[in-house]
Amino acid sequence: MSSAESEIEDAPSSYKSIVWQHFGFPVTRQDDGKKITDKTRSVCKHCKTRLPYTASNTSNMMCHLKRHHNNKLLQTPATKRVNEGQTSIQKSFAATWSQSSAKAQEITRCIGVFIAKDMRPFSVVDNVGFRELVRVLEPRYHIPSRPHFSQEVVPALYREAKAKVVDGLKKAENVAITTDGWTSRACQSYITITAHVITTEWEMKSFVLQTRPLFESHTGSNIAEVLKAAVQEWELDRAPHSTAVVTDNARNMEVAVREAGLSPHIKCFAHTLNLASQAGLNVPRVSRLLGRVRKVVAFFHRSTTATAVLTETQKMLEIASHKLIIDVATRWNSSMDMLERYLEQQAAITASLLSTEVRKNARQLNTLDSNDITDAEEIVNLLKPLKQATTVLSDEKSATLSLIVPLKSMIEQSMTQDEKDSTIITNMKAAILQNLSRRYTEVQDYLLESSALDPRFRSLPHLLPEQRKEVFHRLMDKSNQLQQAGTVEQTEKEGGASDEDPTDAAEKRETTQRAEQEQPPPCKKTALEDLLGATFAKPTITQAKRRIEVEIDMYKKDTSIPLTSCPLKWWKENAQMYPRLSSLSKAYLTVPATSVPSERVFSTAGDIVSAQRSQLLPANEDMLFSKKTCK
Repeated sequence: MSSAESEIEDAPSSYKSIVWQHFGFPVTRQDDGKKITDKTRSVCKHCKTRLPYTASNTSNMMCHLKRHHNNKLLQTPATKRVNEGQTSIQKSFAATWSQSSAKAQEITRCIGVFIAKDMRPFSVVDNVGFRELVRVLEPRYHIPSRPHFSQEVVPALYREAKAKVVDGLKKAENVAITTDGWTSRACQSYITITAHVITTEWEMKSFVLQTRPLFESHTGSNIAEVLKAAVQEWELDRAPHSTAVVTDNARNMEVAVREAGLSPHIKCFAHTLNLASQAGLNVPRVSRLLGRVRKVVAFFHRSTTATAVLTETQKMLEIASHKLIIDVATRWNSSMDMLERYLEQQAAITASLLSTEVRKNARQLNTLDSNDITDAEEIVNLLKPLKQATTVLSDEKSATLSLIVPLKSMIEQSMTQDEKDSTIITNMKAAILQNLSRRYTEVQDYLLESSALDPRFRSLPHLLPEQRKEVFHRLMDKSNQLQQAGTVEQTEKEGGASDEDPTDAAEKRETTQRAEQEQPPPCKKTALEDLLGATFAKPTITQAKRRIEVEIDMYKKDTSIPLTSCPLKWWKENAQMYPRLSSLSKAYLTVPATSVPSERVFSTAGDIVSAQRSQLLPANEDMLFSKKTCK
């Protein structure tokens, strides 16, 4: 047998791997001309390198091609060895899905969720970069047009979200709403309404019900029509409970709630604190001090040279490298923040203003003297309780109505005059206290009852014993009224249309009549009872009334929970022990202490109704707000 091996035999057609376009099997010929093919080895057609081969294992051949003949491997047609009638991978991915296919619909829906949740404009589906991203991720998917998303996809998501909200509202025993107005970049006025409920699991849930345009002026009557339409559309009536409304302190809101027939009307406590604080900051001497600080801060904000010098001075004096804060007229706490930051950076500010580079442009600026610094420090200390109260109220999940009375009492106590107070602090305290004390007089009883039903504040330490007794007496009366209303409602339901068979109903009536006939006649009154019964008869106490009295006594004697505890969680764990009080407490604790939930939509509005989408239709804005904020 000759050792010459000059021939290479192609692999059989059943071998589908692309490597067989570059490899074959070595062939040897014997002296008599007989050909022998060695299938235990493979040979490269380009460089004649031989490699060991075992059945179905082409890894070593592929590695050889990538290492030594990669250019030839890349030039190899992928479909060269595919049998006729068999679709290649490229051809399979080249086919576009129908929009009615399940996978295409799922991707389309996810893009709609992306638009709503991430507040993207509808035009994002026309952007080149976004379309390229989708093409790479799924070549078979074709993105629908922008109108398809604005007219079909997002409205469908809105209907889905709305159905869930309606279902959640129907299951709730009590519903409270907050409302406020705002103006978009397109100078369009809107009214936002949010709803708040406590679920059967004692969890607070909030929903943005609607953000509807108000084309008329913001009069109380026009806003009242929006509120009445919302109550009817979302089925918010919960007899015997009334629908509580939380708004700011604006006069038109007060008129709107009254004309809409909703009650009680709670003024946003955060807005109330803002008004009281602004009254204190408007004291002439305080206002002048803030003006001087604001002028210095504004100078550093507009001068790049001064800012650079301030930064270097902070490093040299080892002071925190914080930027100066300038206040906003509508936010009192920003004025406090401005003062705090100025006091923190006082040394760096003074040194910077005295530097050569800055002094020539800041000749008209006056830094604060020692008396001014003392006044600023006292102002900051005075306002700290109000800022802390505002921070507490910003926590939407726990800021229930029960917080208002304790926080208001705490602030009023901190504003009590002290002989050690300076003139500026005395005037501020008087202004804040005068503004705050006249608030909530018309709903004072309602607020006290809500605090009494919060296990953190049930002791009501700020009240006299007789006042506490009166609060719980009102709760007992309301619980009785609530139970009687529930009993009447249940009786009406039972006495209404019935699915019972007429024959069975007739038999039941006959049985009842027979039982009444068999009962002995009532005992006759004695002569003494006839004469003096009306005067000296012992008053009867219903069993239901005795039960609520026992519940209230037990509740009053129970230990108050820590301030860090959740009142809703406590009621969830103790609802069976206090079944009547728990039902009443749910009605009170559903009401938020502020209109912050509806005001938070304003920040969302800035993202949704952006400059890029200033022409967004009001109906689409409403859908995007609801889909974005409904969890």
